[in-house]
Amino acid sequence: MSDEEIQEDSPNMTTDPQDSGPQDFSDLFPEDPDDFTDENPFAEDIEEITFATREQIMEILKDVVDPELGVNIVDLGLVYGVDITNEGRATIDMTLTSPTCPLTDQLEADVYYLLSTCTRSAVINWVWMPPWTLDMISDDGREQLRAIGFNL
Repeated sequence: MSDEEIQEDSPNMTTDPQDSGPQDFSDLFPEDPDDFTDENPFAEDIEEITFATREQIMEILKDVVDPELGVNIVDLGLVYGVDITNEGRATIDMTLTSPTCPLTDQLEADVYYLLSTCTRSAVINWVWMPPWTLDMISDDGREQLRAIGFNL
C-alpha cells in the first residue's frame, strides 16, 4: 500500500514530519482539581473505587520518562513527595532538572494522564527547593544513564 493510499484511508493521519513529536495533552485536564472528576472518564461509580496508595502512585509515575534523558522521573529524583487523601485526591511535589525545562508541559501532561486512571483528582506542586542535583538520582537511574553513555 502506497503512502497516498494510506493517506486516503486515514484522513486524520499525517506524514508531515513537522506534525510528529511530543503531543500536548494538557488541554484534557482542567486547571481546577475539583473539576477533574467531571472530565475523568473513569469517574463513574467513583465512590466504589479504591484509589491508589502512595507506593502505587510512585510505581505508576515510573512510566513517565524524561524525554531528554530517557529515564523515568522517579529514578531521576524529580518526585519529591506524593500525598493521597482517602477521597482519592493526589498531590505530587515534583521538580525539574532545570526551571527552564522546555518539556515541562509534556511531563505534566504525562503525569496527569496516568493519574487520571487511579485518582479522583491530581495536582502537581512545582518545588524548587531544594534544587535538583545529580545526588538525587537513584541507583537504578544511575545504571540507566550509564547504559546510554553518561558518566556518573
